[in-house]
Amino acid sequence: MKRYLLLAILLLAIVSFGCAKKPAAPEPEPPKQEAKVEPAPAPKPEPTAPPQPTAREIYEQNYSMLPTTHTVVKGECLWWIAEYRQVYNDPFMWPLIYKANRDKINNPDLIYPGQVFQVPRSYQLSEVKESRQQAGAPKPYLPPQAATLPADIRAELGWSF
Repeated sequence: MKRYLLLAILLLAIVSFGCAKKPAAPEPEPPKQEAKVEPAPAPKPEPTAPPQPTAREIYEQNYSMLPTTHTVVKGECLWWIAEYRQVYNDPFMWPLIYKANRDKINNPDLIYPGQVFQVPRSYQLSEVKESRQQAGAPKPYLPPQAATLPADIRAELGWSF
């Protein structure tokens, strides 16, 4: 038994020393090359990026792309037309459409499919308040912040763009 124990210890010693990694030989340094000194090129002036548009300018651009006319489809009313996001996103602003199209609308409760109405895009805050009051909106007759309004009115109300 002693023989087997000594033999096992001897084998372990041989294996552990035999498997040890040899120290790596240091890599020879590459031969030094003489550095050629070249004059540094003059730095090119970086092109200046065009100024980023402000939030108001982006809003005004998007507002200018909104439709200025609407063709009535069967089942629509002025309330629904004013409620469309691309129109006013506020149903209480329907009187603005009615006032702009009085020559085509005899009764605001009776509009017909195929009629083409102008959607006013430039108006004052006082006109908005008057229209909302006429439509039965709650006081203080201010439009909701989600309403699609000209940038001047949003700025007058102190809302962001």
